[in-house]
Amino acid sequence: MYGHLTAEKYRVIDLSLFAVMLIVFESVIVRAATQWFPKEAWTVSAVAAITGIVMVRWGLWAGIHAVIGGLVFVLTSRGTGAQYAIYCVGNLAGLAVYPLLKAWGWQGLHGNILRIIAFGGLLLLSMQVGRGLISLIFGASPAAALGFITTDVISYIFTIAILWIVSRLDGMLEDQEHYLKRLNEQQEEKGGFQ
Repeated sequence: MYGHLTAEKYRVIDLSLFAVMLIVFESVIVRAATQWFPKEAWTVSAVAAITGIVMVRWGLWAGIHAVIGGLVFVLTSRGTGAQYAIYCVGNLAGLAVYPLLKAWGWQGLHGNILRIIAFGGLLLLSMQVGRGLISLIFGASPAAALGFITTDVISYIFTIAILWIVSRLDGMLEDQEHYLKRLNEQQEEKGGFQ
């Protein structure tokens, strides 16, 4: 007999799937940057894109993914103890865009490329500024702190492109409580589950 999938179980499964995607994508990206193309002066990251998707779907639960993204980066690049704080705590600064998302509502992102650019860009910028500020606490120079922004420019394009693509897919960039309610209503209109 099949168990009933509650909203809480669905959330755990959904958050876990996005965490696994983040771990896999970020591990490959960091490995490529540190081992295959170590002389490049730029980098790219999936952390802001996945954190943004989770933020739309589940709100502040996205903080988990922001921290996981930092952990994966530091572990894969064999970073220092200070880097754990810089990337994990710094990435949490991305949650500062949540009030903007709440003001617009998740519906405000659909079909509105300017809002997707603003949301994705501000999310990534907040993470980078957070990393820079934490690095200053650990004794980095202002120029090194600024490097968190200047070396990660391609991630803006990547984050915005991913958010735009995901916004075009039904239910992907949607508050999941709303999504589940919408699915339930559609099933009731069709006469329930078969």
